[in-house]
Amino acid sequence: MSFAPVLRAEWIKIRTLRSLLWGLFAVLAATVAFSALAGLDDSDGQEFDPLFSTFFGVSFGQIAAITFGAQAVSAEYQGGALRVSLSAVPDRGRWFLAKTVAIGGPVLVVGLVTGVASLVVGTSVLGSRANGLTWAEELRGVVGCAIYLTLMALFAAGLAAVLRSGVATLSILIPFLLIVSFVVGGASGSIADFLPDKAGQTALHETSDGALGPWSGLAVTAVWTVAALGAGAWSVRRRDA
Repeated sequence: MSFAPVLRAEWIKIRTLRSLLWGLFAVLAATVAFSALAGLDDSDGQEFDPLFSTFFGVSFGQIAAITFGAQAVSAEYQGGALRVSLSAVPDRGRWFLAKTVAIGGPVLVVGLVTGVASLVVGTSVLGSRANGLTWAEELRGVVGCAIYLTLMALFAAGLAAVLRSGVATLSILIPFLLIVSFVVGGASGSIADFLPDKAGQTALHETSDGALGPWSGLAVTAVWTVAALGAGAWSVRRRDA
């Protein structure tokens, strides 16, 4: 079977699962809502970053993104669904590639919409405090938002393929993002700069005091994602369905 019908089949699976569609909507809703709330904070200290304030909600929208990625893969391990999928597509590598594209494509589109909505809402709430942002910084924020959310969803998908459980995947990633990353997040110039979330979110800051710039930070997150997907592909190929 060629790649196109495999991809079409995987997309049908995603769009017919209501929980996954709600997950995509949650990416948009959570990101925009928390970006608006962040803009209401009128404390302008020396460390105030209008770009990150505009896209602050990504810190919460990423939870919905990783949930989407983890659930899309873990659904295959429920009720013998993976055996059915692999009987139709014996080439496990092709199937897993189609699964990742079917996950990443919608998240990228939703991420772009989310980035634009966050920019409009965030800068509107900030008002004159956002006047210093250039169009290049705003464009970088929108594109960076979309790429970052996509990478995190795929990172979760790869981990879910290894763990074969959405619950286990989220039990690891959500505490990591909400607790570990916040605890070590202030340690700029250290290994903390290379954590997948902290590295990728560099693109959402107007300036960076750490070791990574906007695009090199996203590249580091991409390396984490490729490693997770590689481990997931190995797991799918080597382990019984």
